[in-house]
Amino acid sequence: MRQAWEVDLHPEEACGGPLDLHLALEVEPRTLLAFEDAVIDLGDELPGDEYFVPLSFNWALPPMNEGPDLLVLATDLAGVGGTVLPIEVSAIDSFASITDPSQRTLAIVGRIQLSLSQIVMRQEDLCDVLDLCQTVSTYLLDRSPGWFEE
Repeated sequence: MRQAWEVDLHPEEACGGPLDLHLALEVEPRTLLAFEDAVIDLGDELPGDEYFVPLSFNWALPPMNEGPDLLVLATDLAGVGGTVLPIEVSAIDSFASITDPSQRTLAIVGRIQLSLSQIVMRQEDLCDVLDLCQTVSTYLLDRSPGWFEE
């Protein structure tokens, strides 16, 4: 019964380029049912900010030969996202065969919690978060050409 809405997009500067951004909103049925029960119990009022749904932002780049320093990248992106959009950075180094050089795949994820009450009241403002997503995308686009050099 879990529901998910997903959108794949990329910044205008990345048309035909290496960067994609995937947004995913997942709704847990128990959370939605508990919110509905609380709304029914309260009558004309809405419950406070007790019921949340996660919204994830996943940036994807193709495998790279010269990946970035993960600590520097994580620190820089933490400065960009701040407390509004916490960002996690991880990487996987893989080898097609033992004679091939490694290829690094980055996983860059930002997650926020959206209040169901604020969504219903149309008070949830995602402008700041989406602006930060644009800034993260631009940051990655500006630095990624060096990551793909042989």
